[in-house]
Amino acid sequence: MSMETEKRDFDSAAAAWDENPNRVKLAKEVASAIRQQIAITTEMDMADFGCGTGLLSFLLQPMVRSLTGIDSSPGMLEVFRNKIDRLQLTNVRTQLVDLDKGDTLTGRFDLVVSNMTLHHIRKVSPLLDQLYAVLAPGGTLCITDLDLEGGLFHDDNTGVFHFGFDRQELRNAFTASGFVDIRDTTATDIVKPLKSGDSRAFTVFLMTGSKPR
Repeated sequence: MSMETEKRDFDSAAAAWDENPNRVKLAKEVASAIRQQIAITTEMDMADFGCGTGLLSFLLQPMVRSLTGIDSSPGMLEVFRNKIDRLQLTNVRTQLVDLDKGDTLTGRFDLVVSNMTLHHIRKVSPLLDQLYAVLAPGGTLCITDLDLEGGLFHDDNTGVFHFGFDRQELRNAFTASGFVDIRDTTATDIVKPLKSGDSRAFTVFLMTGSKPR
């Protein structure tokens, strides 16, 4: 199954995406972890890469000057824009960016966040290079994703290119892209039933890195 099929699945899932309580819980706990690690101010322009419907984006939006939601799924961005309209926000916009089609990130941001998106990216280092490029000097990247999970987290691993991440290997990739002051912490965990009938807690880390001034 191709990534295009994977993206169509995201499109079809978009309308009911926010009804999953685990996703809502995750977004709240990730937002809390980011606030604990980063001094967010109303002078910041923020981007959310892989924003989906904006579960994380709109928790942080009141704290920043502007917000750009970036995703490859038109269906997700439609839900995101409906929230913009419903909340009557004038400082929030969307970008449709499909890296598989050769799109590149544009803009300049003081803070870039990305929640549970990295494991859907084939090649991590080129993405980190792009995220570094759109950060303003002194800006910060915040990525949350799964610790190594052996392919058990998703019921269907279509479009999943990494079964979680080794934190040290990802720190090395951050360093190779130019980031400094790299830190990681455990943001939360997600308890999910397995096909065996048991349940397992999957830990989610937050890794941050800064672009030198």
